[in-house]
Amino acid sequence: MSKLKRTHTCGQLRIKDVKSTVTLLGWVSSIRDHGGLIFIDLRDRYGITQVVFNPDKGNEFYTTAGQLRPEYVVAIQGAVSARPEGTLNPNLDTGEIEVYADTLEILNKSETPPFEIEDESKVSLELRLKHRYLDLRRPVMQRRLIFRHKVCQVIREYLDRLNFIDIETPVLTKSTPEGARDYLVPSRVNLGKFYALPQSPQLFKQILMVAGYDRYFQIVRCFRDEDLRAQRQPEFTQMDMEMSFVDENDIIQIIEGLVAAIFDKVIGKKVATPFPRLSYNEAMASYGCDAPDLRFGMKIKDISDIVQKSDFKVFLDTVKSGGQVRGVNANGCGNFSRKDIDDLTAFVGQFGAKGLAWFKVEEKGLSSSITKFFPEETREKIRQYMDAKKGDLLLFVADKPKVVSQSLAQLRLHLAQKNKLIDTNTFYFSWVVDFPLFDYNEDLQRYEALHHPFTSPHPDDLPILEEKPLEVKARAYDLVLNGVELGGGSIRIHAPEVQKRVFRLLGIEDESAYAKFGFLLDALKYGAPPHGGIALGVDRMVTLLLQLDDIREVIAFPKTQKATCLMTNAPSEVDLQQLKELGIRLL
Repeated sequence: MSKLKRTHTCGQLRIKDVKSTVTLLGWVSSIRDHGGLIFIDLRDRYGITQVVFNPDKGNEFYTTAGQLRPEYVVAIQGAVSARPEGTLNPNLDTGEIEVYADTLEILNKSETPPFEIEDESKVSLELRLKHRYLDLRRPVMQRRLIFRHKVCQVIREYLDRLNFIDIETPVLTKSTPEGARDYLVPSRVNLGKFYALPQSPQLFKQILMVAGYDRYFQIVRCFRDEDLRAQRQPEFTQMDMEMSFVDENDIIQIIEGLVAAIFDKVIGKKVATPFPRLSYNEAMASYGCDAPDLRFGMKIKDISDIVQKSDFKVFLDTVKSGGQVRGVNANGCGNFSRKDIDDLTAFVGQFGAKGLAWFKVEEKGLSSSITKFFPEETREKIRQYMDAKKGDLLLFVADKPKVVSQSLAQLRLHLAQKNKLIDTNTFYFSWVVDFPLFDYNEDLQRYEALHHPFTSPHPDDLPILEEKPLEVKARAYDLVLNGVELGGGSIRIHAPEVQKRVFRLLGIEDESAYAKFGFLLDALKYGAPPHGGIALGVDRMVTLLLQLDDIREVIAFPKTQKATCLMTNAPSEVDLQQLKELGIRLL
């Protein structure tokens, strides 16, 4: 290591520092030889400073400067000088000064990087992930990770002020599947047995409530072995919290305050609270999904009753068989060509829709190839109900309710993006509440928890829990930002008998429940307080705040969509002796 000790960072010097002698350490970002004088941009995570090497300082010194290449690590010492008139760089915080070096040490050399270390570097994501140590040197990546750090810092400070305790929960734990597959870890000491990496700290935080720690939080790593998308990773970070002696409103109020604090302190924006709330049924009826983007209108409307007075067999047969006819008004899209509409038909086909009926709104009324099947009175009712005017395009899907919702939810977003209806600089928060407690899996012919099996039923619905499970409401709530679920939570079941009843409805009989969750059921018998909580996705939140599309851009060492690490080549094969010690043989 150099005897030169850093006195300033490369983003720190200003015009007031002129004539000071300083020592800078960092990476050579660029080199320019201007006929005698050699200029380099010296970079660290704080910024860039221009350094000048003058041949008047001696041949050896100047020869060493001439050997510098991009990404060499150097230490320089010299005097701060004001840049000559006309050479100021307004793009740099240090753009009014430069440092005339009189001492130079090369601390380490570098091979030529496979891509330029700059924000605008045109390079594939795969190459960036392969050489992540270089990618993370880019100022844009450093800004993103620093931004993430600030978000986490605000979370900790805010919750600390409210008497929350940061408690770590185990990473090696029992496999208690909560929906996705577990990552399993074999035990060498207990051959044939496995730990699981936690999908969430759910059960441990509930047990902490039983133990009397009435306000817990943790910024925690979680693991799920599931198919990956742009917004998912096999390991991810969430802000996890739990509280005792609270109801839904208490938790919602604290989270709204937390979000407001993050926006205020990290990006300098005010967020209006309280956030609007929609019931699950409202969200599904008007937007086709439980995480609606409310930055634009185009609500979905149901015309199943209106089309009863028509002769259009597709609609009539669908309604008769228990399906729905619902649609959206694409304002101003009446000029779409037949090819445009065919493209939209193919688009909704990806989500199971068998077709897309349409009407163009003209001066004389609705116009379409199917107009003849609808009496004038019915057409006018459709026009009025859809709030349609001349130049609009009405689009309808007729199918099973689930297919209709999925198709129109995606069509609504597709049209909004196509027609630039979304203000990308707006952050629109909402809560979705009053979820059903259960869903029914037609393929497996069984009930499933819509959130997780520890969510409390609404107390008013306990009498119908076994009789009408699909009508039971959950005390659950999801936080949605711009059509993306930021996180979800619920009031939990704190009575062991109610927990057993829910398990039974899910096909988990008492013996199986004790094998999987006996420690929780035992804990609930010893004075468990009413409690609830929530978890917010940190990766996802930071991605949205920075208006990015891929959470890998805000994670230091992410995995690919095949759950691999291109830098370390994980997962990898292991030595057969290791497997033997674990009692494992590969098939």
